[in-house]
Amino acid sequence: RPAMLAFNPIIQIFKPVSPLAWLPISLSLFNLADPSAIFVIFITSLWPTIINTALGVSSVPKDYLDVAQVLEMNRWGQITKIILPASLPYIFTGLRISLGIAWLVIVAVEMLTGGVGIGFFVWDEWSRLNLSSVFLAVFVIGLTGLILDYGVGKLQELVTHRSGG
Repeated sequence: RPAMLAFNPIIQIFKPVSPLAWLPISLSLFNLADPSAIFVIFITSLWPTIINTALGVSSVPKDYLDVAQVLEMNRWGQITKIILPASLPYIFTGLRISLGIAWLVIVAVEMLTGGVGIGFFVWDEWSRLNLSSVFLAVFVIGLTGLILDYGVGKLQELVTHRSGG
């Protein structure tokens, strides 16, 4: 809880910053499109995972930790046997939200940095006024997002079932 109180202002300052605002900063730091794009994707999509992980850890029932203390479980045992399994649903929820944001930002950054990718394709087809290709790309973007979310959901089922969460 003290860590969350310390980091919450930082999270709340950086969380709402648009990828469009991060891109020029990133380009000036890295001087290359690819590392800049990776940084922008990372910095704009990590917040849901951090927030949900913190929420998951803080939501572990105190009774669980009291039992661990009675059993004289060391800190590593508490983390691996109690805190992590109890937090996994929250962590995966954050990962799924972050993945959706990352996919959205990937497309936007590709539009702005050019070169390759579905975002560049959409922008290029728009500039040629080829709307049928733009609509097809939008469908592919949405379908890919659906498949990615489904995959992480299946991974969540596998991991949380195995861990007993």
